[in-house]
Amino acid sequence: MKKQNFFERASNQITCWTGSPWAFTTAFIIVIIWGVSGPIFHFSDTWQLVINTGTTIVTFLMVFLIQKTQNKDSKAIQLKLNELLAASRHASNRMVDIEDLTESELDVLHKYYQKLSDVAEKDDDIHKSHSIDSAEKLAEEKNQALEQSRPNQH
Repeated sequence: MKKQNFFERASNQITCWTGSPWAFTTAFIIVIIWGVSGPIFHFSDTWQLVINTGTTIVTFLMVFLIQKTQNKDSKAIQLKLNELLAASRHASNRMVDIEDLTESELDVLHKYYQKLSDVAEKDDDIHKSHSIDSAEKLAEEKNQALEQSRPNQH
């Protein structure tokens, strides 16, 4: 296992802690203390500025930590999915690393899968599997069989 850099270690620890009940309880207590202290400070602008500034700073910093964690999690999930695709005999290897495609290329794939879904819905057997690689071949074979079963119309 490679040694993690400081930012990765710190972001992992902070995101784990901020997702805990203790972090929520701490934040809740801070807000309660701030609210109760309102009459003491006569609900002044400075009193309001304290909570506004504090929450803004925490939110600003947390955006980057959360994004770091989501990027790492997303990459790990993509790698796991790639492994499943690579290991599955019937899965399309074309799907590995599709996250690198442009938005318009992903839209084309999405439309193709909608079409594939329509083909699957028309099948009598709900357990039958379709893949991006075999769908057109299967549709072509079905069409050929249908044409052969029809009497010649000359």
